[in-house]
Amino acid sequence: MSQHAAPFAVTDRIWTIPNVISFIRLLGVPLFLYLLLGPHHDVAAVVVLALGGTTDWVDGYVARRMNSVSRLGELLDPFADRLYILATLIGFTVREVVPWWLTTALLLREAVLGVALLVLRRHGYGPPPVHYVGKTGTFVLLGAFPVLLLAEAVPAAHAVAAPIGWGLAWWALGLYWAAAVLYLAQTRALLRADRAVPGAVAG
Repeated sequence: MSQHAAPFAVTDRIWTIPNVISFIRLLGVPLFLYLLLGPHHDVAAVVVLALGGTTDWVDGYVARRMNSVSRLGELLDPFADRLYILATLIGFTVREVVPWWLTTALLLREAVLGVALLVLRRHGYGPPPVHYVGKTGTFVLLGAFPVLLLAEAVPAAHAVAAPIGWGLAWWALGLYWAAAVLYLAQTRALLRADRAVPGAVAG
């Protein structure tokens, strides 16, 4: 007889191990910006950024492994991702590690999804479920950032790190916009269904 894995129970607990990891990730954002824009300790900034990207996977894994998924954690994880990406884009653009067009392309995607989310909320819907394409794009982007900074911080590593970093960045950008198209398609389907229901009732 086949057995199905039980679904993860979502709790209201605050002080869980995954949430503590997410809080530590958030504390790494101002530290990263200070190291990058203050004393220009780029190697230390690479370490902080790499740890922040790695723990993006760790907190989710621990939550599922320990069955300690919480509502706060479901909010903290994507918030920490977006804060890391936003802070890194700002810092990298100021330091000219990445060109302005990459920052614009990534922020424009967030703006498009923000507008779609507002439209959904006006119609009584919550945010659409996170798609694995978008989650993969975030993971790849958080991996691209420390490699790009390493290429700038360590000249001897530039010849190897720069192509790898830009390859990951282009891959992440494509996944990011592919996920945006999927989210917009979901939004359109929900809105069409919302308009169809009153017509069906009236008929």
